[in-house]
Amino acid sequence: MKWFLLVLVVTLLTAIVVLPNVRPSASASPRDNADTLKRLEAEFMQATAAKGSEGYMSYYADDAVEVPNGATILAGKANIAKTMGFLDQKDNRLTWTPVGADISTAGDLGYTYGNYEFRTKDKDGKPVVDHGHYTSIWKKQKDGSWKVVLDMGNTGPEAER
Repeated sequence: MKWFLLVLVVTLLTAIVVLPNVRPSASASPRDNADTLKRLEAEFMQATAAKGSEGYMSYYADDAVEVPNGATILAGKANIAKTMGFLDQKDNRLTWTPVGADISTAGDLGYTYGNYEFRTKDKDGKPVVDHGHYTSIWKKQKDGSWKVVLDMGNTGPEAER
C-alpha cells in the first residue's frame, strides 16, 4: 500500500510539472497562413460573382470599415452595404487578385493586397474598365472564421498580374 501511494504521488507530481508544458504538435492543429487568406479572397470573389452585394458583404465583419478611393470613410457593415448595390447590376463585374498576404504571429489578424479590375458600361453602352489596387485587413472571429475588418482601394494604372 505504501508503494502504491508513493507511485501515485510521484505520478501526480510528474503530471503537474510536465503537462502544463506540453503543446500540441503543429500537425495536430494546422495554423492559418498567408495561403489561407489568399484562398478566402478567391472564395470572396466567387461569392460576389454569384450573389452580388449579398455575397460580397458576407465576408465583412459587423464592425468593418471601408476606405473608398476619394470618398468618405464608411464605418459598419450596414453602412458599407448601402453603397454596394452596384455589384447587383448585370453590366458590372468586379474581380481582384491578391498579390501578397500575411498573418500575425498570434494568428488572429492578417492582410491581403493586390490588384482589382472593375468592368461596366457607360451611358452609351460602351465598355469601361477601371484598374486599381486594394488592401484588406482580415480578423479571425470568435467562431474561427475570417472576416474583413478594413478594406481600401485606389484607382491606378493597369497592374501587372
